[in-house]
Amino acid sequence: MTLKLHNTLTGSKDPFEPLQDGQAGMYTCGPTVWNFAHVGNLRAFLFYDLLRRQLQADGYRVTHVMNLTDIDDRILDQAMHAGTTIAEYVKPYVDAFFEDMRALRALPADRYPRATEHIPEMVAMIGTLLERGYAYAADGDVYFRIDSFPRYGRLSHLDRSGLRAGMRVSTDKYDKESVSDFALWKKAHPHDEELGAAWDAPFGRGRPGWHIECSAMAKRYLGETFDIHGGGVDLMFPHHENEIAQSEAANGKPLARVWLHSEHLAEAGGEKMSKSAGGFTTLRDLGAAGHDPLAVRFFLIANAHYRSRLRLTTEALHASAEQVRRLRDFADRVRRTDQATAQDQALIARVGEVRAAYREALDDDLNLPQGIGLVFELVREANTAMDEMRMGENGRRALLDLIDEVDRHLDVMGAEEPGLAEEVERLIAEREAARVARDFARADVIREELRQRGIALEDSRGGVRWRRVVPEKAR
Repeated sequence: MTLKLHNTLTGSKDPFEPLQDGQAGMYTCGPTVWNFAHVGNLRAFLFYDLLRRQLQADGYRVTHVMNLTDIDDRILDQAMHAGTTIAEYVKPYVDAFFEDMRALRALPADRYPRATEHIPEMVAMIGTLLERGYAYAADGDVYFRIDSFPRYGRLSHLDRSGLRAGMRVSTDKYDKESVSDFALWKKAHPHDEELGAAWDAPFGRGRPGWHIECSAMAKRYLGETFDIHGGGVDLMFPHHENEIAQSEAANGKPLARVWLHSEHLAEAGGEKMSKSAGGFTTLRDLGAAGHDPLAVRFFLIANAHYRSRLRLTTEALHASAEQVRRLRDFADRVRRTDQATAQDQALIARVGEVRAAYREALDDDLNLPQGIGLVFELVREANTAMDEMRMGENGRRALLDLIDEVDRHLDVMGAEEPGLAEEVERLIAEREAARVARDFARADVIREELRQRGIALEDSRGGVRWRRVVPEKAR
């Protein structure tokens, strides 16, 4: 099946046709590092990760560029109150972003360009827009003239007559021809100089507006036109709309062929998660509450389709942790179970059916939740087959191959802590020694210590086995 993606620009699910056979260039909007990324941001970032993994599974060589916005009004305001430069202010939040990405096992992008490191590219693009009449200067600032770009609003299906003051696109408090024109360049003020947020330009010393950053960096690393542009649905307007206007006006070519947008993550009460509104949860908050980052990963990419709204609740996170545990336990059982002498052809055929249906689901606009549902149906059937000693070597190999393919998207099957298995086995051996010595108090302490860490021990005739559970402190 050919990969199909829901293109916001066309409003339809279209076959993916890259500019160059076998290659895919994608630009995704990364964090504005004025604070920690919240879990809603992480949902978008893991959507990018899922997209990249599916492109690679379909055989594409992917070039992924993800920007870091390290200058904007919020960063300036926070740095000024902290009495430091913007470079110093954003550093811990940049580090935290990469820590979150590693904890969630997101594949690293090929490039993470920072806005402050690409000012010359922005200045050059603004100069082109001025020369072509798409932009104008006003008291040291430079604005994009929306009326000069007839296609403005096509991405978000915007009624241009409905543009009103008060939207994010028109909150720049500067003199401009129309209230809906947006800033490309902002004149430097004394506090900008103190914060290290001012650069020279032919149209006056200042700093870039928010939207021009992505246009300039995408062009630098992917060219004037590239395959895929992704972001959260909240970026569709005005940010992506403005990107299209300034890029296509400057370059005379389409910016991106496919536009993809992931839906919001809502807090437990149903409100959209938002840093600016003050209602947000970080990965650190979830970790402190005892939630495994890999359960969070599963929740964010496999609990709902990326274009469906998702609600963050403790119950949903616990359910995701349980699903991860079931997959790990199933894989462990498949590896450990003694194989039958005869091959169960019906089981082998069923694994093949599920594997084909799983691939179709992922090629159908990245429908991982549907694919995972099919896999869990098979898990129940395969467990029955193992109970009845009907799994031969070919069946085992087929199941393990399917698990490997699924985990190329999920990436949750491996131990979440390096050396965890060895440590658990050491503690099990210590507990057994304590039991032999009739030091049952020590044996109970070890068992409880492991339970607190999310490891349950099961005593059986074949020895002690362990499995992951929701940690006691998270219940």
